[in-house]
Amino acid sequence: MSVLDLVREDLRDFAGYGSARSTRLQGRDWLNANEAPWPNAADVDGACRRYPEPQPQALVDALAALYRVDGAQLLVGRGSDEAIDLLVRATCRPGVDAVLATPPVFGMYAVAARLQGAAFVEVPLVDGAGGLMPDLVRVVDIARERRARIVFLCSPANPTGAAIEAEAIARVAEALRGQALVVVDEAYAEFSSQASALCLLAAHENLVVLRTLSKAHALAGARVGVAIGHPQLVALLRRCQAPYPLPVPSVALACAALSAGALRETQRRIDAVCSERTRLFDGLLRAPGVRRVYASDGNFLLVRCIDAEGAFAGLLAAGIVVRDQRGAAQLGDALRISIGTPEQNDRVLDVFGAPRDQQSVTSSAQCMEAGAQRLPGEGASR
Repeated sequence: MSVLDLVREDLRDFAGYGSARSTRLQGRDWLNANEAPWPNAADVDGACRRYPEPQPQALVDALAALYRVDGAQLLVGRGSDEAIDLLVRATCRPGVDAVLATPPVFGMYAVAARLQGAAFVEVPLVDGAGGLMPDLVRVVDIARERRARIVFLCSPANPTGAAIEAEAIARVAEALRGQALVVVDEAYAEFSSQASALCLLAAHENLVVLRTLSKAHALAGARVGVAIGHPQLVALLRRCQAPYPLPVPSVALACAALSAGALRETQRRIDAVCSERTRLFDGLLRAPGVRRVYASDGNFLLVRCIDAEGAFAGLLAAGIVVRDQRGAAQLGDALRISIGTPEQNDRVLDVFGAPRDQQSVTSSAQCMEAGAQRLPGEGASR
């Protein structure tokens, strides 16, 4: 069975839009795209006068090297959000197929399903001693029962921070072979010690991994994300993608951020975040008013509070904005707190009234200096 059997039948031979940059032509005078003959006065180097490549080769090559995959396995787009939308639209027939996810979880899976007219099936996380984790046996059973065409597994999960072992993901992909795509959203993978699901791609054609430069690489404003999967599926997604998805400045910034020197600095910052995550976790555990802090493989902590409204208001009064999770399923008493600089984390601990011995005397610069030198994507230590 081909992975294309999981795609909508009416899209399997879809050619998509042939833009002026779809074919690699060579010439001196480029008069095929109705572009302006002169750059804008504000465009100093003239880089934005021309349309960009649909899949900029230099960026594809850099990302393929970072994730250790072939460039044909990789779709570059506007953050992970575009990949989520494309995957749902390419696989789900409106009113027929379903999308499955495990709430509380990233909200864009449900948004993409609704916009496509696909049923959104929820298999709630189970709150136990190990944290909020998916019941993967039930995920498979419900996916079969509800004819799910795509199953989203967020690992490390947002907003819970829990990661799923690669072996468990492999079992889900194998169980749903021929029925559904299993999409593993690894937006926070660089902060985790768990092996990436990228290691499973060769054995599971129905597996797709999402990665992004928004989090660990500090390029949220550039909007660069990737879907990594079987080359046939990626080729089809490219045909379904709108032309010119990435602006020239975003491509240039991303390529610069993937240079060897920039990657070394990024890894130092990942290590600093992981160190601060541990310190903030330990401090919040001892803070009055905190009911529970969940262990996290992301760059954030999920905190249950005795008085979440009071804690949220107190943080705001101190100028600290955190994510209020009280509207999410099972999280009526919870806040999600991103890991900041040591100084910012100290201010969070002050608001919560954590004991002073949990406060840092280390500056941001010293914290950065202590970082190790692994490359991002290889997995940071806890």
